[in-house]
Amino acid sequence: MKNSRRHIFKEIRFHPAQFLAVSFVVAIGVGAVLLWMPFSTISGHISITDALFTSTSAVCVTGLIVQDTGTYFSPIGQMVIMLLFQIGGLGIMTFSTLILLVAGKRIAVKDSLSLKQDFTHASSIRVQTLIKDVFLFTIAIEIIGAVFFYFEFTEHFPERQAVFHSLFHSISAFCNAGFCLYKDSFQSFQGQTWINLNLMVLIVLGGLGFVVLRETSGYVMGRLKKKRIRFSLHTKLVYQMTLVLLVFSSFLFFVLEHNHSLKSLSVKEKVLSSVFQVVTPRTAGFNTMDLNALGFGMVFFLIVLMFIGASPGSTGGGVKTSTVGAVLAFVRSRLLARESVSLSHRTIPFKLITKAFTVITLGICVISVSVFVLLISQPGVNMREVFFEVFSAFGTVGLSLGLTPRLNEVGKIVIILTMYIGRIGPLTFLYAFSRARAKGRYDYVEESIMIG
Repeated sequence: MKNSRRHIFKEIRFHPAQFLAVSFVVAIGVGAVLLWMPFSTISGHISITDALFTSTSAVCVTGLIVQDTGTYFSPIGQMVIMLLFQIGGLGIMTFSTLILLVAGKRIAVKDSLSLKQDFTHASSIRVQTLIKDVFLFTIAIEIIGAVFFYFEFTEHFPERQAVFHSLFHSISAFCNAGFCLYKDSFQSFQGQTWINLNLMVLIVLGGLGFVVLRETSGYVMGRLKKKRIRFSLHTKLVYQMTLVLLVFSSFLFFVLEHNHSLKSLSVKEKVLSSVFQVVTPRTAGFNTMDLNALGFGMVFFLIVLMFIGASPGSTGGGVKTSTVGAVLAFVRSRLLARESVSLSHRTIPFKLITKAFTVITLGICVISVSVFVLLISQPGVNMREVFFEVFSAFGTVGLSLGLTPRLNEVGKIVIILTMYIGRIGPLTFLYAFSRARAKGRYDYVEESIMIG
């Protein structure tokens, strides 16, 4: 009898993907209930759909809003939202693991696997060390960011308000959440150099991934001790993709919008706005200018940036920079007639190339379904707005061309599901609802088909 019970228990136990998916659902549910309470809003009332939408957007660190964060929600509601995107940015399992570590408990194997899948590409790092580093880096970076904000915000707000605004936006920026306490995001701070730079640094650091930050810290410490430290292939690829995307995108934005949306700005403001608007789609969601003023070409390019997103193990979303980098490496190898895929004198396993193509394909499928349902459920909507909104939700970006407040109930549910799948990842979502392991192996006779 006991053996049969154990067998049943093993069958219903969650594997890592299911554990991650359920963790986010629980956090979203708890957050929605808290935001639905009268103390969370100024008026004391919010619809359950809007509370669920806001909670999902916060936990999935997206930043899309149906109600203005700064005026609709009370200080308690704003603190709840801040806590939710802090939890979402670090990951539910990171918090639960920290609690276990503090209590002196051992970490379950399934949690260990989930955390390593979320935060590292290697299996050699001890989970306890990894989680401690995650929190040390996060707390240190967010506090430093808040201090820099405080020096600027004291010139615009009273003391206590400046402190809260500094902490709120520092956490929001590092977690790539995109939540802002101002109706026009940071448009009124368009010419404030230090606020722009602080935001961009926090966004980039949050989007690099904790493993990259950890390796970079180890590299700096090693250099100070005159030790030779090598970056892993993953860290090299993340830095290469991030640098190329930022430099090329900033240049392209400046050229395309120089005599368009940037026409009335000074040279300094043009440069700041160009860099800022290509940093934020990966995947923070702040803006310092009206996105509706952008040309169609630049809007399309921002959609591409939102789809790529940040890097694995980071607070950002999207299909990830290393995924796109792996696909580009594969294409290059085929153009050079090479059988293997290599980067920096290292060969990438073909199973990772397959995984990269799978992630991109699943992402396109999710986006296509969401766009289709929105187009038939939201009469009279602009197709540009719909595509921008869905890509923003999937990439957990939070940028919008103004469609979010006009969504009906069906539209809100579609965006909620898109944000959720985008945050946990389409591949993880697929794993969560598939068999834990294949039952049986099937091989059939090979036969060719025509491709291309």
